[in-house]
Amino acid sequence: MERMEFDLLFHWLVGLGVDDAVWDHSTFSKNRDRLLEGEIAAKFLNALLAQPQVKRLLSSDHFSVDGTLIEAWASIKGFRRKDGGDNDEEGPRRNAERSFHKEKRSNKTHASTTDPEARLYKKGDGQPAKLSYMGHALMENRNGLAVLGGVSQATATAEREIALAMIDRRGCAKRITLGADKAYDVTQFVHELRARSVTRISPLMDI
Repeated sequence: MERMEFDLLFHWLVGLGVDDAVWDHSTFSKNRDRLLEGEIAAKFLNALLAQPQVKRLLSSDHFSVDGTLIEAWASIKGFRRKDGGDNDEEGPRRNAERSFHKEKRSNKTHASTTDPEARLYKKGDGQPAKLSYMGHALMENRNGLAVLGGVSQATATAEREIALAMIDRRGCAKRITLGADKAYDVTQFVHELRARSVTRISPLMDI
């Protein structure tokens, strides 16, 4: 917004004339909320996939699914006990010094004070746990185009649960194949796929 006050290129980019007034910065925040509440991204993706020149690129038989962590915009220092048992002592600074050494913290007993819906999670062994969400995508395998996506809380079962939900939303009337990595290699998930006429193919290698 500061650049728009003096940079004519920014004016041109957003469609403002040389003498047009620049919007208040709160306009972007309000528009962001409208985009989220109206599920504009999902509607845009559906409209794009419905275009004839795109539909001919899509496979209707072979798909892949994957999930990834999305780090929350919240500090681990704000991950506090829900019962308030670890509140900072009063001090001259905004955040008093705290030691987390050997302190056991879990999503059952702790929550972020700035983003309560974020969950402490790590993707694999040897990786640090971070306050995160989880993003999900269903791709068709002919050209690797995403056909569905979503975001959920980061849990050990979220990838499989959202994968099943996306398959149900896709509404395939015939048997399809689904590629997935080792995180999806769970007996119950395979049974759920079979009930939906989905054949799980060999796990994809982690890159």
